[in-house]
Amino acid sequence: MRPLELQENLKKYTCIDKCPIRNVISKFSGKWHMLILCVLAENEATRFNAIGKAIPDISPKVLTDTLKSLERDNLICRKTYMEIPPRVEYSLTELGKSLMPVLGGLVDWAIENSDKIN
Repeated sequence: MRPLELQENLKKYTCIDKCPIRNVISKFSGKWHMLILCVLAENEATRFNAIGKAIPDISPKVLTDTLKSLERDNLICRKTYMEIPPRVEYSLTELGKSLMPVLGGLVDWAIENSDKIN
């Protein structure tokens, strides 16, 4: 690759507001985001406590904050049932479902290579 061509390719990463990688990946790259998305992908509608049991080392506050973040980014939806006691379930949106093949590839890669990285 020629130096001028390389400079042009790198420009797309330098514009903070328009960088596609920075702005999209930041929406689901937190410590717990991908794990929660994977849990929801394996189960249709999942309750808060079930997610917490699937990821036992996440605190309830962090789980709540992460779920809110994923909901704001339209990757998951929250459905409340007016019952006593109230029931809340989380599931992937269509956008979240469309992300899962990509994350699935990353999960497969991580399983295959984790011993080389750790």
